[in-house]
Amino acid sequence: MLKMFTTQLIGRLKMIEEKEVYNLEDAARLLAQALVGEGNIFIYTEPQMEGILAEAFNGPEPLEKVEKLNDANLGSLTSADRVILFLQNLNSNAGLKLAETLYHKGIPFAACGSLGRKEENRMEEWAYVTINLHTDQGLVPTDTGRAGFVHQLAALYVYHGIKLFLDEMMEDL
Repeated sequence: MLKMFTTQLIGRLKMIEEKEVYNLEDAARLLAQALVGEGNIFIYTEPQMEGILAEAFNGPEPLEKVEKLNDANLGSLTSADRVILFLQNLNSNAGLKLAETLYHKGIPFAACGSLGRKEENRMEEWAYVTINLHTDQGLVPTDTGRAGFVHQLAALYVYHGIKLFLDEMMEDL
């Protein structure tokens, strides 16, 4: 079972690398605008994706000028700020509501989350860039369905990919 899980996990990460690489680079470019300007980077996560915050704030390579986006500071964002959303599903009600709010406030943002194979990406209407995690179902079949949902693991992979691009961009400046 573990071998199947590992094979499927590697396949999903490879899929992100192949299909989303330009979106990761675009997201890094978007966040870099805050770092070279007068803005900050704000990260919003759904509760099941909070590992991203731990990495961004307390990891061995913390992100610069980063804050957690919440209801208390949402009203104080300016057009100089940049936001990245980490959602389990790009079409989650909370994510779409926040996306619409950011869009109408003129705050550029990126969104990262999964989509079902035939699911329409409604987030594209508002986001500067969207990144599909390709983790819409569990990786391992079981007698009762599927197991091994790796949304957060895939999101951490995306976070680190964006961070690598971002660091490279900042070094060039």
